[in-house]
Amino acid sequence: MRWLLTGTLLSVAVLPRAEAADLPEVLKRGTLRALVVVSEEEAYFVSSRPNAPPGFDAEVLEGFARLHKLKLAIVPVSGWDALIPSLLKGKGDLIAGGFTDTESRRRQIEFTAEVFPTRSVAMTRKPRAVLSRVEELRAEKVGTVKGTFMLEDIAAAGITGVDDGIATGGLPAALKAGRITAAVDGLEAALVAQSRDKDLQLGLFLGKPSSLAYGVRKEDPALLAALNEYIGNLRRTPTWGRLVVKYFGEAAPEILRRARAR
Repeated sequence: MRWLLTGTLLSVAVLPRAEAADLPEVLKRGTLRALVVVSEEEAYFVSSRPNAPPGFDAEVLEGFARLHKLKLAIVPVSGWDALIPSLLKGKGDLIAGGFTDTESRRRQIEFTAEVFPTRSVAMTRKPRAVLSRVEELRAEKVGTVKGTFMLEDIAAAGITGVDDGIATGGLPAALKAGRITAAVDGLEAALVAQSRDKDLQLGLFLGKPSSLAYGVRKEDPALLAALNEYIGNLRRTPTWGRLVVKYFGEAAPEILRRARAR
């Protein structure tokens, strides 16, 4: 199913302005709008690249949309901290694109069942050492991305003076350039970055194991229930595992297992 990308990156469909809408209204409209921070450096969840795989979340949501005879429209949002305000303003029907289920976010919106496991992980680049303890990370010049769960985990670990002005997908480049000496990223991003740059090293995990999921408004229980049913069925099939390996590599299942166990 061809998905539509709306907004400033690519204009292939002009959607009418719609207010908050639960599943019956979405079905009537015929389009499911997913709010996403689109980054070509982190295109493994949603990609706008021509002739490239659409991304893990795009494929999952395409399947859901196809089941309900809907078109999937990707609505780009400027930054992670703008996703929830955009959802609450009715600019989309759900949040996707590697969005982490956190307690602070749950105060404002609901989350579906887990779509992909995640956790904050510290990265360094050779020849610097692999970090195995929080005390070691505190001695580094740490960078992360503003508005993400990684920043919350860093603060909870008592790490201050963090450079959070790095763009989504920019942590590996910041390490290579020497802007920072350690990065804290989501495990899914770190897996892909390491597959592209063998000098990147994954170290200690921060915080607790968490989940990437889709965010919906609290006023949309029917959409939430339908998404949960679809995700639950998908996780019980080989399709989910194939998507994990397709976008995150052959080693991803084992690394994800270790992140869950510690």
